[in-house]
Amino acid sequence: MTERAASPRLSGRELLGVALLGVVLAVAMHWPLPLHMGRDIAQDLGDPLVQAWQIAWDGHALAHQPTELFQANTFWPMRDSLAVSDALVGYAPAGLIGEGTRAAVARYDVLFLFAYALCFAGAWLLARELGAGRAGAAIAGLAFAYAPWRLEQEGHMHVISSGGIPLALFLLVRGYRHGRPGTILAGWLVATWQFSLGFTLGLMVAYLAAAGTLAGAVLWWRRGRPRPPRPVVAATAAGMACLALAAALLARPYLRILDHHPEAERTIDDVAAFSGPPYEFLAAARSSRVWGDATAPLRDGLGAVPEMTLFPGLAILVLAIAGWRLGEGLPRRLRRALAVGVLAFAVLSLGFQLNGASWLYPYRWLYEFLPGWQGIRVPGRLHTLTTLCLALLAAAGAQALVARARGRWGARAAAAAVALASAAILAEGWGLAQHPTVPLAPPGQRAAPQPALHLPAEAPDNRRYVLWSTDGFPDIVNGRGSFMPRGFEATIRATRSFPDARSVAHLRRLGVRSVTVHLARTPPGSPLRDASTRPLRGLDLERTRRGAVVLFVLR
Repeated sequence: MTERAASPRLSGRELLGVALLGVVLAVAMHWPLPLHMGRDIAQDLGDPLVQAWQIAWDGHALAHQPTELFQANTFWPMRDSLAVSDALVGYAPAGLIGEGTRAAVARYDVLFLFAYALCFAGAWLLARELGAGRAGAAIAGLAFAYAPWRLEQEGHMHVISSGGIPLALFLLVRGYRHGRPGTILAGWLVATWQFSLGFTLGLMVAYLAAAGTLAGAVLWWRRGRPRPPRPVVAATAAGMACLALAAALLARPYLRILDHHPEAERTIDDVAAFSGPPYEFLAAARSSRVWGDATAPLRDGLGAVPEMTLFPGLAILVLAIAGWRLGEGLPRRLRRALAVGVLAFAVLSLGFQLNGASWLYPYRWLYEFLPGWQGIRVPGRLHTLTTLCLALLAAAGAQALVARARGRWGARAAAAAVALASAAILAEGWGLAQHPTVPLAPPGQRAAPQPALHLPAEAPDNRRYVLWSTDGFPDIVNGRGSFMPRGFEATIRATRSFPDARSVAHLRRLGVRSVTVHLARTPPGSPLRDASTRPLRGLDLERTRRGAVVLFVLR
């Protein structure tokens, strides 16, 4: 096999075809969601509701308070409340389109499909740049976008939105290979955009960029090459400055949150709780049509199923092994490096266990010594990079498969081999997602005086209230994030028996002006069930009932 180093010529027709194919695949793999955009939401009624609000708030803040983006309308009166989880700031421009709850859900659904299309296109382009033909690039795109591991992550927009990683690498490799300052700068800007979607993947991007730049500079120097052209150096400096500036600006509110809310800290116990055993690589998502039932015994033994089901896909794994051993297109040295990357990122994805040998886990060193890494709670998200390396090796395996099929049986057999490999990958990555219908807010919610509190205030309820607040973005005490602020916990405890003297006094001290009790959401036996009939003597409240909703105004 000859080592291939030159960049392929990418025609406009190929680029358009890749983009269209990525969209078609995203639509087909998540059917019938495209038929009900704005009514149904991808995956479930959990985190997607909050993330739909996040994107809507990002757009609202970008238009009305760009210098106070993180001062969101939830968790009132908490400051920097958008920083209770990854803020998806990179999607803020999309948040400018449309208003209200239905628009927020439709926007989320479109971006959900866009995330998959970008993963496919980004991996395709990177594989092509590294030497794969169109067949291998198609396999790389499918393997990265539709690895079975992603099925359990479909409720986490900040995790599935990883297409910027291969796209940035494609632009950077192509730009440095040809000495194109514009392409180099574009690569750094895409990396910056990927970082802005959240620290979960953004931190990986930042450290990959730093390690890649350092390694490239060392290799350049050791090989005695001439000094890089000034435009290349200038583009690199400008791109790195953009990434560093974005990182500094986005980190500030999170650091303030840590200063004022110690409960937000990701402790060693937290990380260990989301660190799984080695057999988590054999456990597939519940919703996997092919492997869900078969791997149920393994999955049932995991402590945190959504974060520990890291099955990469049998078809992808077989093609990747073939690519490592027999691959075509990608240089041998690169394939070896990718194989090392698979092992390294897989080991890091295990996190660490709290025992005497915890320091033998490489992830423990990242947690202890790399700045920012203590903010990452789920080590398994590093599996994103494992799957990218596997996808590129699978591209080499597919190229080898095509070459051998063509040599023995002709072009039709080669095409059939690619189709069979593609079908196998898509079958393993095809899930049973429900795409449930989003409940709309009861009538009259916008008229409630603010700041407002909604009860009951358990996690499933708060997700709905947060999404409903996209209708005008009133200040609400409720919120939902990756940790529970102590002030909000105190309010929940104080209002379990609302309306009574203790709860009303607490809300008056806080400055709350209205309380909405959703009787349909109130569990049996809760004191809130009597909110519509309980005497209000001496509480100075005004009560109005509208169906299953009771509104209290604190006069």
